[in-house]
Amino acid sequence: MPIPINELLNLANKTAVVTGGAVGIGKGIADRLHEAGASVIIADVDDPAAKTAADELNAKRAGSALAVHVDVSSADDVNKLIQTTVGQFASLDILVNNAGIYPAKSLHDMANEDFKKVLDINLHGAYLCTKYASEQMISQGHGGKIINITSIDALHPSMVGLAHYDASKHGLWGFTKNVALELASHKIWVNAIAPGGIATPGVAKMQSPAQPGVDMKAVMDAFLAKIPMHRMGEPDEIGKTVLFLASDMASYMTGSQIVVDGGALLS
Repeated sequence: MPIPINELLNLANKTAVVTGGAVGIGKGIADRLHEAGASVIIADVDDPAAKTAADELNAKRAGSALAVHVDVSSADDVNKLIQTTVGQFASLDILVNNAGIYPAKSLHDMANEDFKKVLDINLHGAYLCTKYASEQMISQGHGGKIINITSIDALHPSMVGLAHYDASKHGLWGFTKNVALELASHKIWVNAIAPGGIATPGVAKMQSPAQPGVDMKAVMDAFLAKIPMHRMGEPDEIGKTVLFLASDMASYMTGSQIVVDGGALLS
């Protein structure tokens, strides 16, 4: 029997971990998963913002959210995150690998450490979270959902200054497809979402004139002009897409990537 339409988006009795969940896209994701009934772990390095986000969710449903300090590039931190999640909510059903950084710097001005840091957080961090979360999901025996936030820069080069970011996102898309193959036998579906330009505090900060070798305002203005919808996206528009993939609406999807970019790649 098909699942009734009013139950398709119901995530009651599910627990979701959202990395980088304190602000921007991550908060948009956490808010939508919580609205659908999930308990939510806000995993972030920004402790005050993570606590504020969790408090807002708990005000709507007491005891349904928790802020956890996590550096996703640290195996110890990620392992503790999974243990804390299970200790608090008894299971882990949904993982959203959203944490990421994008400090614009031209190849000429980029230090070796700059390149490594972006890959450590954006790609290695997703690997660590996926590794430990999938082990927990397998032990539970009833499958799960893993959703990686890539970027349209996983499909097309972005701009001068983001070589390290593009490398990390191309890598995350490849990782998504391979892990989807490996985990399918455990009923763990692994998919990705590729956002285009989304209006977040991080993007606003990126447009400051302090980026060496890159005129960020000119780059962003040119990018906006190419979007057929003529606007930036909102974090909630990624949150709604995550909700789709985390729910039974996407019951026959794994190894896929959904582009949410206002049509930017068309140009």
